[in-house]
Amino acid sequence: MGSAAVSAVDPSESFVAAVRERYPGVGVRRAAAEQLPFGDHEFDTALAQLVVHFMADPVVGLREMARVTRKQGVVAACVWDHAGGRGPLSLFWQAARELDPGVKDESQLAGARESHLGQLFQAAGLRDIEDGALSVDVEHPSFEEWWEPFTLGVGPAGGYAAGLDTKRQAKLRERCRALLPTPPFVLTARAWAARGLV
Repeated sequence: MGSAAVSAVDPSESFVAAVRERYPGVGVRRAAAEQLPFGDHEFDTALAQLVVHFMADPVVGLREMARVTRKQGVVAACVWDHAGGRGPLSLFWQAARELDPGVKDESQLAGARESHLGQLFQAAGLRDIEDGALSVDVEHPSFEEWWEPFTLGVGPAGGYAAGLDTKRQAKLRERCRALLPTPPFVLTARAWAARGLV
């Protein structure tokens, strides 16, 4: 068992390289969820953690997850509560909207609102679906530690921040700083979760 029993995919070559470096025993390949490079019924469980909202076609991606999972196996996923304002990026997007009311945030992405993940599971043909919410507390020792990931250009929030000119990015950073508690601080985030049987 152990890491040799785990396989993973990601469409980003840099993310694939990062997984290979951190978890050398895990078989990881570059691929999209909508075209998994595995045979039918290869796995006991298929997980998509904080991924469904980035799939080009979430229903197709979930069907692929079901295809590679054995009969009676479990498919599970979770997505941050971007629509309900309880995700870890909610404060960032609040600040961005205050400064740029036309900004497109992540609230309309697949699975990011209550019950939508379960609806996607149903559309993908999964059975005995259960959906609900997960909560996680994340401690940040400093504002700089909280802000730094946004400067890397990863995901919609990072892409938005990295695409701003220096002056606008500084205004966004300082607005976020004003909205956050005094460091160190703990933020509680919520994710919508669902599981179903093949």
